[in-house]
Amino acid sequence: MNQAQSLLLEGLIRTKHVASAALIKISDMSVMTTTPGFNIQSSATTFVQAFYNNMFIIRKEGLYFKDKFYKCFRADDNSIYLKAKDDGVILVKTRNFILVATYSQGMYPSVCVESVEKLADYLRAKGN
Repeated sequence: MNQAQSLLLEGLIRTKHVASAALIKISDMSVMTTTPGFNIQSSATTFVQAFYNNMFIIRKEGLYFKDKFYKCFRADDNSIYLKAKDDGVILVKTRNFILVATYSQGMYPSVCVESVEKLADYLRAKGN
């Protein structure tokens, strides 16, 4: 396990309100690390472009992820929050990364958001 994966596990999964998480490198739109079993390679480009090219479209039309439609309920320069019926996807941008986290039924979305935003703040403070 690498240091980035440890950050995801300890900082997010440990809360029990984040189902899975990943770090995407903005520079080449590649997945740097994920929590075990979270395969998002096919969505990495879409998530990065959401912040740079498609924010208006995402706000208006939502986003498909893993064959499920997610409605956007927040989108700004640093964060995009998406929700389906009982689960959601949180995207947060730092200088070098897009932090992706999901929550599922029985988890508190607010705790997921808080955890992801705090980890993003930590990465920003480290210059990432």
